[in-house]
Amino acid sequence: MSNIGYRVFDNLLSAAHRMLSPACALCANSAGLDGLCDGCRAALPRLAKERCPVCALPNPTAEICGRCMTARPAFDHVACALSYEYPTNALVLGLKYRSNLAFARPLAARLADALDAEPYPDIVIPMPLSPGRLAERGFNQAAELARLAASEFGLKPSSGLVRRNRESAPQASLPWKERARNVRNAFECTCRLDGKSVAVVDDVLTTGATLNELALALKRQGARQVTGWIAARTLPQQ
Repeated sequence: MSNIGYRVFDNLLSAAHRMLSPACALCANSAGLDGLCDGCRAALPRLAKERCPVCALPNPTAEICGRCMTARPAFDHVACALSYEYPTNALVLGLKYRSNLAFARPLAARLADALDAEPYPDIVIPMPLSPGRLAERGFNQAAELARLAASEFGLKPSSGLVRRNRESAPQASLPWKERARNVRNAFECTCRLDGKSVAVVDDVLTTGATLNELALALKRQGARQVTGWIAARTLPQQ
């Protein structure tokens, strides 16, 4: 085959590879199995390793932060992969509000990375949506993340154990100081969990009010430990 023939053949192979490879969720270049190309994967903002072991906010000593010492939340620990800034927020918003379910895969992959050293829980549950919001959106983004992340460890999320028992304003629409009141008594656990460890999967943790309220409901039913498995952590407002 001539040099020209080799170049044509090589170009055809490259074109076929691009057509058959999944497109990166952020830039549309060829992506890996997690839905991102190498460049976009490297650009995701990881949380600092030194952080509060309870709420996962960056902390230079990696000790329990003053806020968690003063008012210890009902949840025991947060395992989190990314900080909620660009381009992480583009993935979260695309999944949540534009129904782009493919965006769940890179978020779940990074969450699974962050869970490598975590002990396995007895139960994995996605953060429940209210019936009205589930009907409006058509899916629960936390359930998509839970399914993908848990499967990396041979686990299967449980459904139907907890429910959101009333409609409330979206947390993202409220000032931080009003979020705890907005979700107060919003959850109900439908079975006993005596001595069980529970992982709650969600897309974003901001004030921790929603996770805290669900943890209260789980512990009222006997849960021994509640851990948040969170794709992205919002950092404090400057």
